[in-house]
Amino acid sequence: MFEDLSEKLETAFRGLRSRGVLDEAAISEGLREIRRALLEADVNYQVARDFLARVEERAKGQQVLRSVSPGQQVVKIVHDELVELLGSRARGLDLGSRKPAVVMLVGLQGSGKTTTAAKLAQRLKREGRTPLLVAADVYRPAAVEQLRTLGSQVGIPVHAEPGETDVPGIVERGVEAARKGGRGVVILDTAGRLHVDPQMMEELRVVHERVRPDEVLLVADGMTGQDAVNVASSFDADVALTGVILTKMDGDARGGAALSIRAVTGKPIKFLGTSERLDGLELFHPDRLAGRILQMGDVLTLVERAQATVDEGDAKALEEKLRRKGDLDLEDFLRSLKQLQRLGPLESILKMLPGVNTRALKDFKVDSRRLKQTQAIVLSMTPQERRTPRILNGSRRKRIALGSGTSVADVNRLLKQFTQMNKVLKGLRGGGGGRGRGMPFGASLPR
Repeated sequence: MFEDLSEKLETAFRGLRSRGVLDEAAISEGLREIRRALLEADVNYQVARDFLARVEERAKGQQVLRSVSPGQQVVKIVHDELVELLGSRARGLDLGSRKPAVVMLVGLQGSGKTTTAAKLAQRLKREGRTPLLVAADVYRPAAVEQLRTLGSQVGIPVHAEPGETDVPGIVERGVEAARKGGRGVVILDTAGRLHVDPQMMEELRVVHERVRPDEVLLVADGMTGQDAVNVASSFDADVALTGVILTKMDGDARGGAALSIRAVTGKPIKFLGTSERLDGLELFHPDRLAGRILQMGDVLTLVERAQATVDEGDAKALEEKLRRKGDLDLEDFLRSLKQLQRLGPLESILKMLPGVNTRALKDFKVDSRRLKQTQAIVLSMTPQERRTPRILNGSRRKRIALGSGTSVADVNRLLKQFTQMNKVLKGLRGGGGGRGRGMPFGASLPR
């Protein structure tokens, strides 16, 4: 997310930080680099110009020019203005007191509405709410079946009327079914449509009038850049948007839509789609995203993700075992590996850590096959072998290699890495470590 923009901004900041003293000419030169980076990221021209005007006004103040670290002061000003540009604070769903509350998802074809509907339903379910999905896309082949499949995967009921084409009627009956069934939230998965198609936009207006949704969220493809801003403005004119969900942000290296859409439309970004997984929907935090863009990390989101995916009971048991015995066995290793996988791709986790260079991570790819191979090796061991790895002699290792479809060298490599990991954990324990509570291996990473 935003790799190119992060790299170019870091280049501009590096030039500012390298100067012991900053004058107005040096600041102007640095701001030109920032301007170029924003425009190349497909940020709206007027938004970029206004943003830089605010930064320049603050950066050329005497307090900055005379400070001990003027370059770092400019970075802080850019960060503060980015947070303001993105919306200042997180804004979740405003569902009011009506039961059921209605959330209407709209957008172009291919923006990811159906998958986003399921992701949003799962998120609401985790928060203790009782959502109902309504299949209101009667035009795209298999759209209803796709929503039913996704609904079953996340354990959410779906109201669907296969063969029916009266979309406002389907929606009204879906809301009524939710009311009778005691569901707290209805999520409407509407058909994708072009904002220049008057007939399809009229259908949305009728649906809006019939059910009066509490939230009307535009689901926009983050990779479309400024086009997403134009689409948002058009949909807002017809159905009064209350917010935006930007999808496919894991594949967007520019970020122009995220930086422009709120400033141009006045509508807050409420969620980001960060992966294809059904748990890949994050509440949009302007301050955290600004930190990611400026390579300051996003530890809070990482911790929240860990809390949502790592079983607290397992983590405490693992920590207690580590305190008592000083090391882990291969069953613990396998369980921790699965927990780590649930956090998401390792590359995205590393990008949330402060100071990690996005350029260095560009070519860093974790082979998912290697992780599956590791699991296959451990699962090919007997329970006794997993609990007592020291009994793994040559013949046992050969049997495990055959059972897992790997080589003896692969088994030996894994066991060597496992031994080294235990040595690190013992070192952390000796250094006073209860620092990693809740993390997958029950201990913090070595510095």
